[in-house]
Amino acid sequence: MDQLFDVSLFASTLRMITPILLAALGGALCARVGLFNVGLEGLILIGAFSAIVGNHLTGNVWLAVLFAIVCVLVFSLLLAYMAIHLKANVIVVGISLNFLALGLTTFSLRAIFNVKGAYYDKSMVGLPKWDIPLIKDIPWVGDVVSGHSPLVYLSIVLVACLQYYLFKTVSGFRLLAAGQNPVAARSLGIKVTHIQYGAVLMCGVLCGLAGAQLSLGQVTMFTEGMTAGRGFIALVATMLGQSNPLGVAGASLLFGFMDALSTRLQGYALPVHFTMMLPYVVTIIAMFFFKDKSYLAEARKANESSR
Repeated sequence: MDQLFDVSLFASTLRMITPILLAALGGALCARVGLFNVGLEGLILIGAFSAIVGNHLTGNVWLAVLFAIVCVLVFSLLLAYMAIHLKANVIVVGISLNFLALGLTTFSLRAIFNVKGAYYDKSMVGLPKWDIPLIKDIPWVGDVVSGHSPLVYLSIVLVACLQYYLFKTVSGFRLLAAGQNPVAARSLGIKVTHIQYGAVLMCGVLCGLAGAQLSLGQVTMFTEGMTAGRGFIALVATMLGQSNPLGVAGASLLFGFMDALSTRLQGYALPVHFTMMLPYVVTIIAMFFFKDKSYLAEARKANESSR
């Protein structure tokens, strides 16, 4: 048991949680403005592929991350335009985006790199690992917290920043008002449409970072469908956390831990297919115990009211 729950398991949990947490925070922003974004899976996949392409073209990992953000922003803008401006059903648009991302990345993988299934370049440099001064010398804590990519620490900082922004700032209150009662918000002069566009685009930025962490911060390669449902898990984390950044972080921590545990169990002579399904089983169980339906009702009501 000590060998199972050791330091490396918790360190790997911190790495696994980052893509889920970043995407879930983006989903929380969308939900707060009345848009239930089910396209997180596709946005992360586009970010992961774009980060590899950007690294291949520029040879600079930071430009690759920026390239991933820009590419995901384009698709986020498409989602926002169809759901907000054209009044399309946001769930249908999100599902369509997921299929588009899966097919487009598969096609682009063969068109750009002339390979099938996966692309790996041993000369490609991934995101650096940062050792935190003083903390790295603390027994156990230093091994868990220190030595991760910058995006891991950025995701933790973003939780605190978004918590403060949503509940302590004027613009944050306006964002909440735009989602809770768009008609009343418009009567006060709040530009609901602009706020919704901003939330979707910020979600795109976070999903771009999530994809970059997945392909450059963890494995430095891209495989077809490498998100493996993390976007949908992030969606569940958003729901369990009630679109509250701290709650979303707690739910993401649970799913990240189960993801890391499933990887660890593969070394204990357990069937690979059994261990791989562990995070998704926990997701289904979490949804089973999720009794508060007001979250979905409010998001749907706000989305309909904004039209």
